[in-house]
Amino acid sequence: MKNGRKFWFLVLAGAVAIGVLVYLFFAERPITVPVAAVQKDVPVRIYGLGTVEARIVSRIGFEADAALADLEVDIGDRVTKGRILARLHTAEQEARVVRAEAAVEAAGANEVKAAANVMRARAVLAQRRSANVRQQALAERSTISAQTAEEAQRDVDVAVADLAVAESEIKVAEAQRADAEAALLYETTLLDHHVLRAPFDAVVVARHAEAGTVVRAGDPIFTLMDPGTVWTQAYIDEARAGSIAVGQAAEVRLRSLPHEVFGGTVDLIGIESDRVNEERRVWIACDRCPAEVYLGEQAEVRITVATLPEALLVQEVAVRGFDGHQGRVWTVEDGRLVDTEVIFGHRTEDARVEIVSGVPEGAKVVAAPSGSLSEGRMARIAGDGQ
Repeated sequence: MKNGRKFWFLVLAGAVAIGVLVYLFFAERPITVPVAAVQKDVPVRIYGLGTVEARIVSRIGFEADAALADLEVDIGDRVTKGRILARLHTAEQEARVVRAEAAVEAAGANEVKAAANVMRARAVLAQRRSANVRQQALAERSTISAQTAEEAQRDVDVAVADLAVAESEIKVAEAQRADAEAALLYETTLLDHHVLRAPFDAVVVARHAEAGTVVRAGDPIFTLMDPGTVWTQAYIDEARAGSIAVGQAAEVRLRSLPHEVFGGTVDLIGIESDRVNEERRVWIACDRCPAEVYLGEQAEVRITVATLPEALLVQEVAVRGFDGHQGRVWTVEDGRLVDTEVIFGHRTEDARVEIVSGVPEGAKVVAAPSGSLSEGRMARIAGDGQ
């Protein structure tokens, strides 16, 4: 019995010893880890999704009410500034223009009549002044009565008043003619408003009405886009948008042309972020735009915010407690693992972050940590030959 107990005790002790040796072999043996290396000329790009847009997009319509008589362009047509796009029925307005023209002619005739009345009044005044001079001379020689002389002077005064009235009628006639001309200009302008012209060189994006439709002033008939103002509106994560500045180079890939890259620059940065999606809007002006532009098409944008001459980069998954500024990484120092707090700089589009400080002299940063790492454990650098 005693020999049996001793046997099982020895078996148990051997099993424990073997377990301890296995644990020490797997837990304490040097682990091989890859480390991050310094890279040169690293471009830092920020990725964003967006859509193709245009700075100048206008919904245009008539400034008058009438039925649409004709539409001369359609979706996709390119038009030059001033080209006629559509017309309204003009019969009623043309009649108003004719009536206004007649009023101008009548006002001109009244002005001529008033001028003739002035000439007549001046002639009458001259005749009566001459007669008054003779009558006053006769009155001084007592050839005629004083009453006759007074009547001659009164006739002169009346003629002066008549001349003043005639001259004022000229001003009235001139004012009436100016009013008639203004009314004609107004009616002519309204007639011109029955023709819709392109306000700038444009591409027709949409057509909102058809011939025969009765439209009111301001109703949109066409949507026009200035092809020279095409740009891409991109949405950038706020956490990465801080380095973006106007003038930075960018690349745009359209969903319909995935194999082509269109270069551009940051033209505008929105001052209001999306409060729900926590994104910032950035507009990219293209240096070389596609031949055909489709507003609203999805686009991928990559903005180059910096180029790092030398950079130590690690994947974000290798960082613990990362808050955008600092975090903890594993480093290899004197052959052992150390939990180190470091400071980060730029973040790249492939989810790598730049370590700018915190790594001790001679230490190496573990590039791909695993769950078997622990403080003080012996480590061997992959490819180091150890």
